[in-house]
Amino acid sequence: MAEKEQSQINIGENRIATPPPPLEEKNVEIVAQAKSQEGSSLDAFSNPESDEGREPTEQELKDLRHVVGDIPASAWLVAVVELAERFSYYGLSAPFQNYMQNGPDDHPAGALQLGQQGATALSYFFQFWCYVTPIGGAWLADTYLGRFTTICWATGIYIIGIFLLFITSIPSITSKSVGTGGFVAAIIIIGIATGMIKSNVSPLIADQVPKRNPYIKITKKGERVVVDPALTIQRTFSVFYLMINIGSLSVIATTELEAHKGFWTAYLLPFCFFFVGVVVLIIGKNKYIKVPVGDKVISRTFRCVWAAARKGFNFEKIKPSKSDKAYDWDDHFVDEIKRAIAACKVFLFFPVYWLVYGQMLNNFVSQAGTMRAHGLPNDFLQAIDSIAIIIFIPIMERGVYPFIRAYTPFKLKPITRIFFGFMFASGSMIYAAVLQHYIYKAGPCYDHPSDCPNGNDIHIALQTPAYWLIAMSEILASITGLEYAYTKAPVSMKSFVMSLFLVTNAFGAALGIALSPVSVDPKMVWTFTGLAVSAFIAGILFWFIYRSYNAKEEAWNNLEYENELDEAVLRPIHSFPHSVKSLA
Repeated sequence: MAEKEQSQINIGENRIATPPPPLEEKNVEIVAQAKSQEGSSLDAFSNPESDEGREPTEQELKDLRHVVGDIPASAWLVAVVELAERFSYYGLSAPFQNYMQNGPDDHPAGALQLGQQGATALSYFFQFWCYVTPIGGAWLADTYLGRFTTICWATGIYIIGIFLLFITSIPSITSKSVGTGGFVAAIIIIGIATGMIKSNVSPLIADQVPKRNPYIKITKKGERVVVDPALTIQRTFSVFYLMINIGSLSVIATTELEAHKGFWTAYLLPFCFFFVGVVVLIIGKNKYIKVPVGDKVISRTFRCVWAAARKGFNFEKIKPSKSDKAYDWDDHFVDEIKRAIAACKVFLFFPVYWLVYGQMLNNFVSQAGTMRAHGLPNDFLQAIDSIAIIIFIPIMERGVYPFIRAYTPFKLKPITRIFFGFMFASGSMIYAAVLQHYIYKAGPCYDHPSDCPNGNDIHIALQTPAYWLIAMSEILASITGLEYAYTKAPVSMKSFVMSLFLVTNAFGAALGIALSPVSVDPKMVWTFTGLAVSAFIAGILFWFIYRSYNAKEEAWNNLEYENELDEAVLRPIHSFPHSVKSLA
């Protein structure tokens, strides 16, 4: 019912747009005059009152400064839901490596006694499972339930999984076999819920941003600027990722609880905090913009692709306007599918990136366990990654990106940002390999540091730069990947395309499982070195294969709006809705 109540925001079968208010004749005349003066550029500070809200000319798009639009209140509510889910996910998974690898009498203490290889493999399985299940969650959302309802169902499943993990970790009522069985069952249940949430929450937050073409805005200083929807979506995903990492600071609390009170307390805290997300879902139930469920859009997409494949993947031949055959799609849908396929090609190199990223969750933790911790839990330093992201996302969004757009010829479009993300990931592995070399040299246990109760004589803080480099790679590669998956997907199947991006993480985890036999001392220098080389080569290949996509960015983004009426993009900005209430 909620989706039907929001049907007023659905224009056509595959796009959403806010309904345009009545035009002012004055604005129409001004825009007509501006368009008739082809090739001319109006001074950025002349006649500001008459330009507010109109579509910029091509020359103005080139000459005027581009800025970010407002992020609606409903988007922040979705972000809080994600914060609560990520608080629980990272909070409970941070102690996993110690919990799986060690026994109760080991240092650091554990429970399941699987050893480093077994723990690393099971850690990668959990990562793999959490990023395969989004396919099912996306299919449910785009075909039957809608994004909001799917997230609601997932919260109930999530609660069951965390509760099972908590109960089977209480020492007084469990044993090693019960703990192992409970742990495996819990991560399977949590993985299902995680997949249902992850494939839908990021599209849901971006759905809250009104869909329209770039428009003119007058600043308080009287400057004429272009409000760029692409930059607004980029900022929205940065906010989304910021909230993820604020939530992931839970690792500070849960690793301390693990070290001083026991694993059961480390799992109880995420269980309790998860209900914050449940409360926010209830509060925002009638405030979110909810895209209506597509009419079996995924099956129609596969039929469209199959029809193109039968004609040599010539999508022009399956457009109804250019064919005598009757199809259950229009020309615009075909163009959207072509764009989505291009985006999916970009995702092909991401498994290598996620393989590198996964080191932070397992081998970095094991490496820290072989160093002098000076009272810190060995899995505590995962928080450095989150802290670095929280610090540098605002710096990048408010400082670095605007400076580059305004004062350099470089625009840091998506393909460029992803390329630099791969380079930072490679740098992290290079640092980890060098650090591992010095761990082996430090003694007293040299290339078998796990044999020493307190590790080799080298300070755990030296791991910090490796986490910082991973954080920078996430800002450039992971955030941009989310943005790319959303902006290049048809509106009615954004969850599905998002799940295809997320499943690359599962393939990265599968590679990690295959490499787990070499995740042992004294081979770790070569393990990290191999990962560094792999990320570097993948980044170089990615750049040379996909760099031409940067030139197509604006044209692909315009597919989202190309069938909107001119009135929708010429209306005054003061009449354009900026809140959820004005859309309801």
